Amino acid sequence: MNLTEYLQHMIEVGASDVFIVAGLPLTYRAGGRQVREGDAPLMPADTEDAVRAIFAVAHRDVERFLTSGNHDEDFSFALPGIGRFRANVFRQRGSLAAVIRVIPFGLPDPAAFHIPEAVLKTAELTRGLVLVTGPAGAGKSTTLACLIDKLNHERAGHIITMEDPIEYVHRHGTCIVTQREVPTDVATYAEALRSAMREAPDVILLGEMRDPETISTAVTAAEMAQLIFSTLHTTGAAGTVDRIVDAFPVGQQRQIRLQLSLVLQAIVSQQLVPARAGGVVPVFEIMTSTTAIRNLIREGKTHQIDSVIAAGRDAGMRTMDQSLFALVQDGTIDRNVALQYAIHQEALALRLDAEGL
Repeated sequence: MNLTEYLQHMIEVGASDVFIVAGLPLTYRAGGRQVREGDAPLMPADTEDAVRAIFAVAHRDVERFLTSGNHDEDFSFALPGIGRFRANVFRQRGSLAAVIRVIPFGLPDPAAFHIPEAVLKTAELTRGLVLVTGPAGAGKSTTLACLIDKLNHERAGHIITMEDPIEYVHRHGTCIVTQREVPTDVATYAEALRSAMREAPDVILLGEMRDPETISTAVTAAEMAQLIFSTLHTTGAAGTVDRIVDAFPVGQQRQIRLQLSLVLQAIVSQQLVPARAGGVVPVFEIMTSTTAIRNLIREGKTHQIDSVIAAGRDAGMRTMDQSLFALVQDGTIDRNVALQYAIHQEALALRLDAEGL
């Protein structure tokens, strides 16, 4: 396999991910569908050759990985004139395997990815914490890239991104944009955040809030009049708040709830769901921090957040289930798909029944 030619083909067919796994033919995902190339499964020697080719095009030392005892390694690389790629190389059942995320050159168009205006408006904030959440592969990086690009062309300042690895590359616009890759440019997210506070930042993109130290540092940065964007692998605003609070020991949870109630500006939760016409369509839940939301966070009544979001349409808010209902209503997705991805399935089913959908 000529890896460069194959990855160019992946760009052309609109693939999002490539799977190189022993016992399975070379497989890619496009439009939410798996495509297997031929019937012949890859053998362990084939996957090792592919992994060596990936390390070669990324100009990385494969022998160091093979002998280090690491069970997986994340990195990104670019092929001139073709695109950028994010690779995760790992071991499974005694063989090497890899999953490659395909990232075309250029920045995504918000309209092409159906990103709502209410989400894009979070780029107009000047301080606080904005979280983009959802499962892996839900398009969080794409949404964040659109927000950073909007900031980079609508205001002046210093944008610092810290990612593991860097996916979208931003050129300097009306802002200065510096991008740091973890662990290539800096060891950890927490260290990158502490360093960023000495680099005159106006906007910080933190790839992921992984641990209490990183969360605490991000919240402190947001308290210091910085605008912080970050991600979590959660679904729904209430679940996101609970995940952050639960990351801390019981004795610190009251303090983090108070801090979060003061700095949290918005939570955007997203999923990619199968569309009736084929492919996938993004679905968004949007929460903006009103006085009622802040009080619920501070008092630990996160189970009531969904009700406030549902009633907050005038403030640009919507729940995941409201978004799914609207997509069924306009014929974009099927009822069964909506129920599969719903947060409150029984309530959504009753609403769909009431509308004859």
